[in-house]
Amino acid sequence: MRKLAIGTALSGALALAGIAAPAASAATPNLVFSDVTVNKGKAIVVGTTKTVTVPVTYTLTRPADLVIDNKKTFAAVMLYRGTLKSLDNELDPEVMPTCTTTATTDTTVTESCTENIPADPLYLYEAADATTWKAAGLYAHVDGTVSDDFLSSETDVAIWGNLGTAKVQRAAKLTADASPEPVAKGKTITVKGKLTRADWDAMAYKGYSGQKAVLQFRPAGSNTYTNVKGITSGTGGSLSTTVKASKSGYYRYVFAGTTTTAAATATGDYIQVK
Repeated sequence: MRKLAIGTALSGALALAGIAAPAASAATPNLVFSDVTVNKGKAIVVGTTKTVTVPVTYTLTRPADLVIDNKKTFAAVMLYRGTLKSLDNELDPEVMPTCTTTATTDTTVTESCTENIPADPLYLYEAADATTWKAAGLYAHVDGTVSDDFLSSETDVAIWGNLGTAKVQRAAKLTADASPEPVAKGKTITVKGKLTRADWDAMAYKGYSGQKAVLQFRPAGSNTYTNVKGITSGTGGSLSTTVKASKSGYYRYVFAGTTTTAAATATGDYIQVK
């Protein structure tokens, strides 16, 4: 698939738009972006190494005589944090949207469009990026001359903001380790663990302290976990609590998540009770 040339063709136009978003003019076509849905309405959870592909669907209504060729004329949906006047951060598609015509009139064409926006942890610069982002419709037209002797370009950019929202969250990890093993019935079991979350500044998972987690137990032969007790993570995200051994089974910790951090569930750790 051919790359959507927003990044290279606009040559920083979005960054300039963050300083002073261009106002609509007579030359700006009347585009209507509607029914924008980002990531199927779910939070975008980003760790420290893997780029997350964020699907976006929307309806685009454009003038019938406007040709969007993704060579000189572009239309897409982007995500941004802050305001159009002062962008704190933004994420854009790298591949052309796919649009299918659903209706036409003498003056307009309506299309159903899909695109993917890569959420690369390298582009999430700080903890403040773990928040609610906004969706915007982007139009750009690039005219220019390129040769070995001369280079010039003119870019018209229009952005329609506040078309939808998407929550970006830091990924979390959770562990559980029950001991001793095996253990005699009625004796004390210690279940330790650790809660960490993505730190985009350091590109590493770091301890998440002061957070509520729940210890759960699933008896051997059962598929159902039940809550045992609540616990709060300590320094470095550490977790440790004790229970009385009653039967063989699996212990795990569950973290429900916060506004900025996604939920996490530890893998159950089996312990045999004699």
